[in-house]
Amino acid sequence: QVQLVESGGGSVQTRDSLRLSCAASGRTMNDYSMAWFRQAPGKEREFVAVISWGNGIQIYADSVNGRFTISRDNAKSAVYLQMFNLKPEDTAVYYCAVGPIFSRNADRYNYWGQGTQVTVSS
Repeated sequence: QVQLVESGGGSVQTRDSLRLSCAASGRTMNDYSMAWFRQAPGKEREFVAVISWGNGIQIYADSVNGRFTISRDNAKSAVYLQMFNLKPEDTAVYYCAVGPIFSRNADRYNYWGQGTQVTVSS
């Protein structure tokens, strides 16, 4: 059984930076895509970014493109989300997810972390 544990969330000010981490255990992440999603209060969960396993291809949501960077360390079975120039609209619970399909669609992901809160104040 795969377990995902996120860390690195917190409360920051507008234009600050944060780095989220997600550590996977229970199986190798070889051949698995790793992604970040987020859910703001009263809103549906939305895609943030995904990175493939082999060649590290990345896709970002338009709302974060140019401000967020996703990366992974396959040796550590970990995925990271470096967030720059944070805005109040980035406030949400951030979840990491892994699955065999490289996709923006949350339904494609088999395993999810418990989430970490990011709050950005103006």
